[in-house]
Parts: sequence; C-alpha cells; structure tokens
Amino acid sequence: MKKTLTLILIPIITIASICALIIYIKMDGFAFAWVLNFLLMLFVVFFTEILNSPFSSSYYKEKRWEQRGKIYEYFGINIFRKLLVWIGWEKVIRKSNPIEKNTSALMNLLYKTKKSELDHIVILLIVLGFNVFVVFEFDVLRSLWLLLLNVLLNLYPIFLQRYNRPRIERAVNLSRGS
Repeated sequence: MKKTLTLILIPIITIASICALIIYIKMDGFAFAWVLNFLLMLFVVFFTEILNSPFSSSYYKEKRWEQRGKIYEYFGINIFRKLLVWIGWEKVIRKSNPIEKNTSALMNLLYKTKKSELDHIVILLIVLGFNVFVVFEFDVLRSLWLLLLNVLLNLYPIFLQRYNRPRIERAVNLSRGS
C-alpha cells in the first residue's frame, strides 16, 4: 500500500513542481531547460527506484541494426564518453558505483544500464513535449535550449547505455564461463 501511494504521489508532486517552474521561470530560456531536466531526473529516478522493475523486456536486447555499437560510434558516442570524463562525471559515478570484477557486480551494472535508459527515455519524451509546445507557443529559436539539453542530457545517455550494455553482457557471460 505504501509503495502504491508513493508511486501515485511522485507524479502528482512532479506535476506540481513543473507547474511552479513554469510560473517562476520563462519556458523559452536556458534556465527553464536546465531546471526542467534535473527536476525530472530527480523525480523519475525516485519513481523507477521504487517501481523496481526487472526490465526483462526484449526492448533491452541488442538489435541487429545496432551492429555492436557501430551506429552509436557514427553518432559520436565516443566523443560523448570523453566529454563525460572531461567534466568529471565518470569519476563521480565510479566513486559511488565502482565496477567490481565479479558476476553479481556485473549483473547489477547491467540492471543499472536498463534502469538508467528507462529514466532517460521518460525524461526525453517529457522534455520533447515541452520542446514542441515552446516551438508552437514561441518559435523554433526559443526552443533550442530545450532541444540541445534534451539531446545532451537524455538522448546521448540512452545511446551510451545501449552502447555499453552488450559489452557488459559479454563480460557477464565470460565471468560465468559461458
């Protein structure tokens, strides 16, 4: 019952927070785009953490068109990875979630890639909705911050999870001796 109540309250609080954000910050600027993304990340991460899904959908399996990550390399995933190292994100993540060389740690990392991907997909779609609204309400130029931050903070992290997951799966299989 407590879990259900929490899962109901999170979207309500999220909507109320976004309404307050819309009232206090103009929707067509960098500040709105930045705060919206991080506000959504806070609530979506909390929601999916409580949801505790097994992420067993075939969606999370590598697709033929992904060609072992070649498509993501074409779209610059390696540049994005270097950017994460350059800004210090990789160090922060590894400090809180160090990569251990055992099967259970690799399985946990695999689970976290799926959870992170879902988090970013949800946020990407919500921010995309705001992006479309700002285009029609204001103009394309004023929606560029929403678009740019959505690509950097959500689309590329999705690409990164999809790029890394097959490699982690191979490591899991090697550690199991398969």
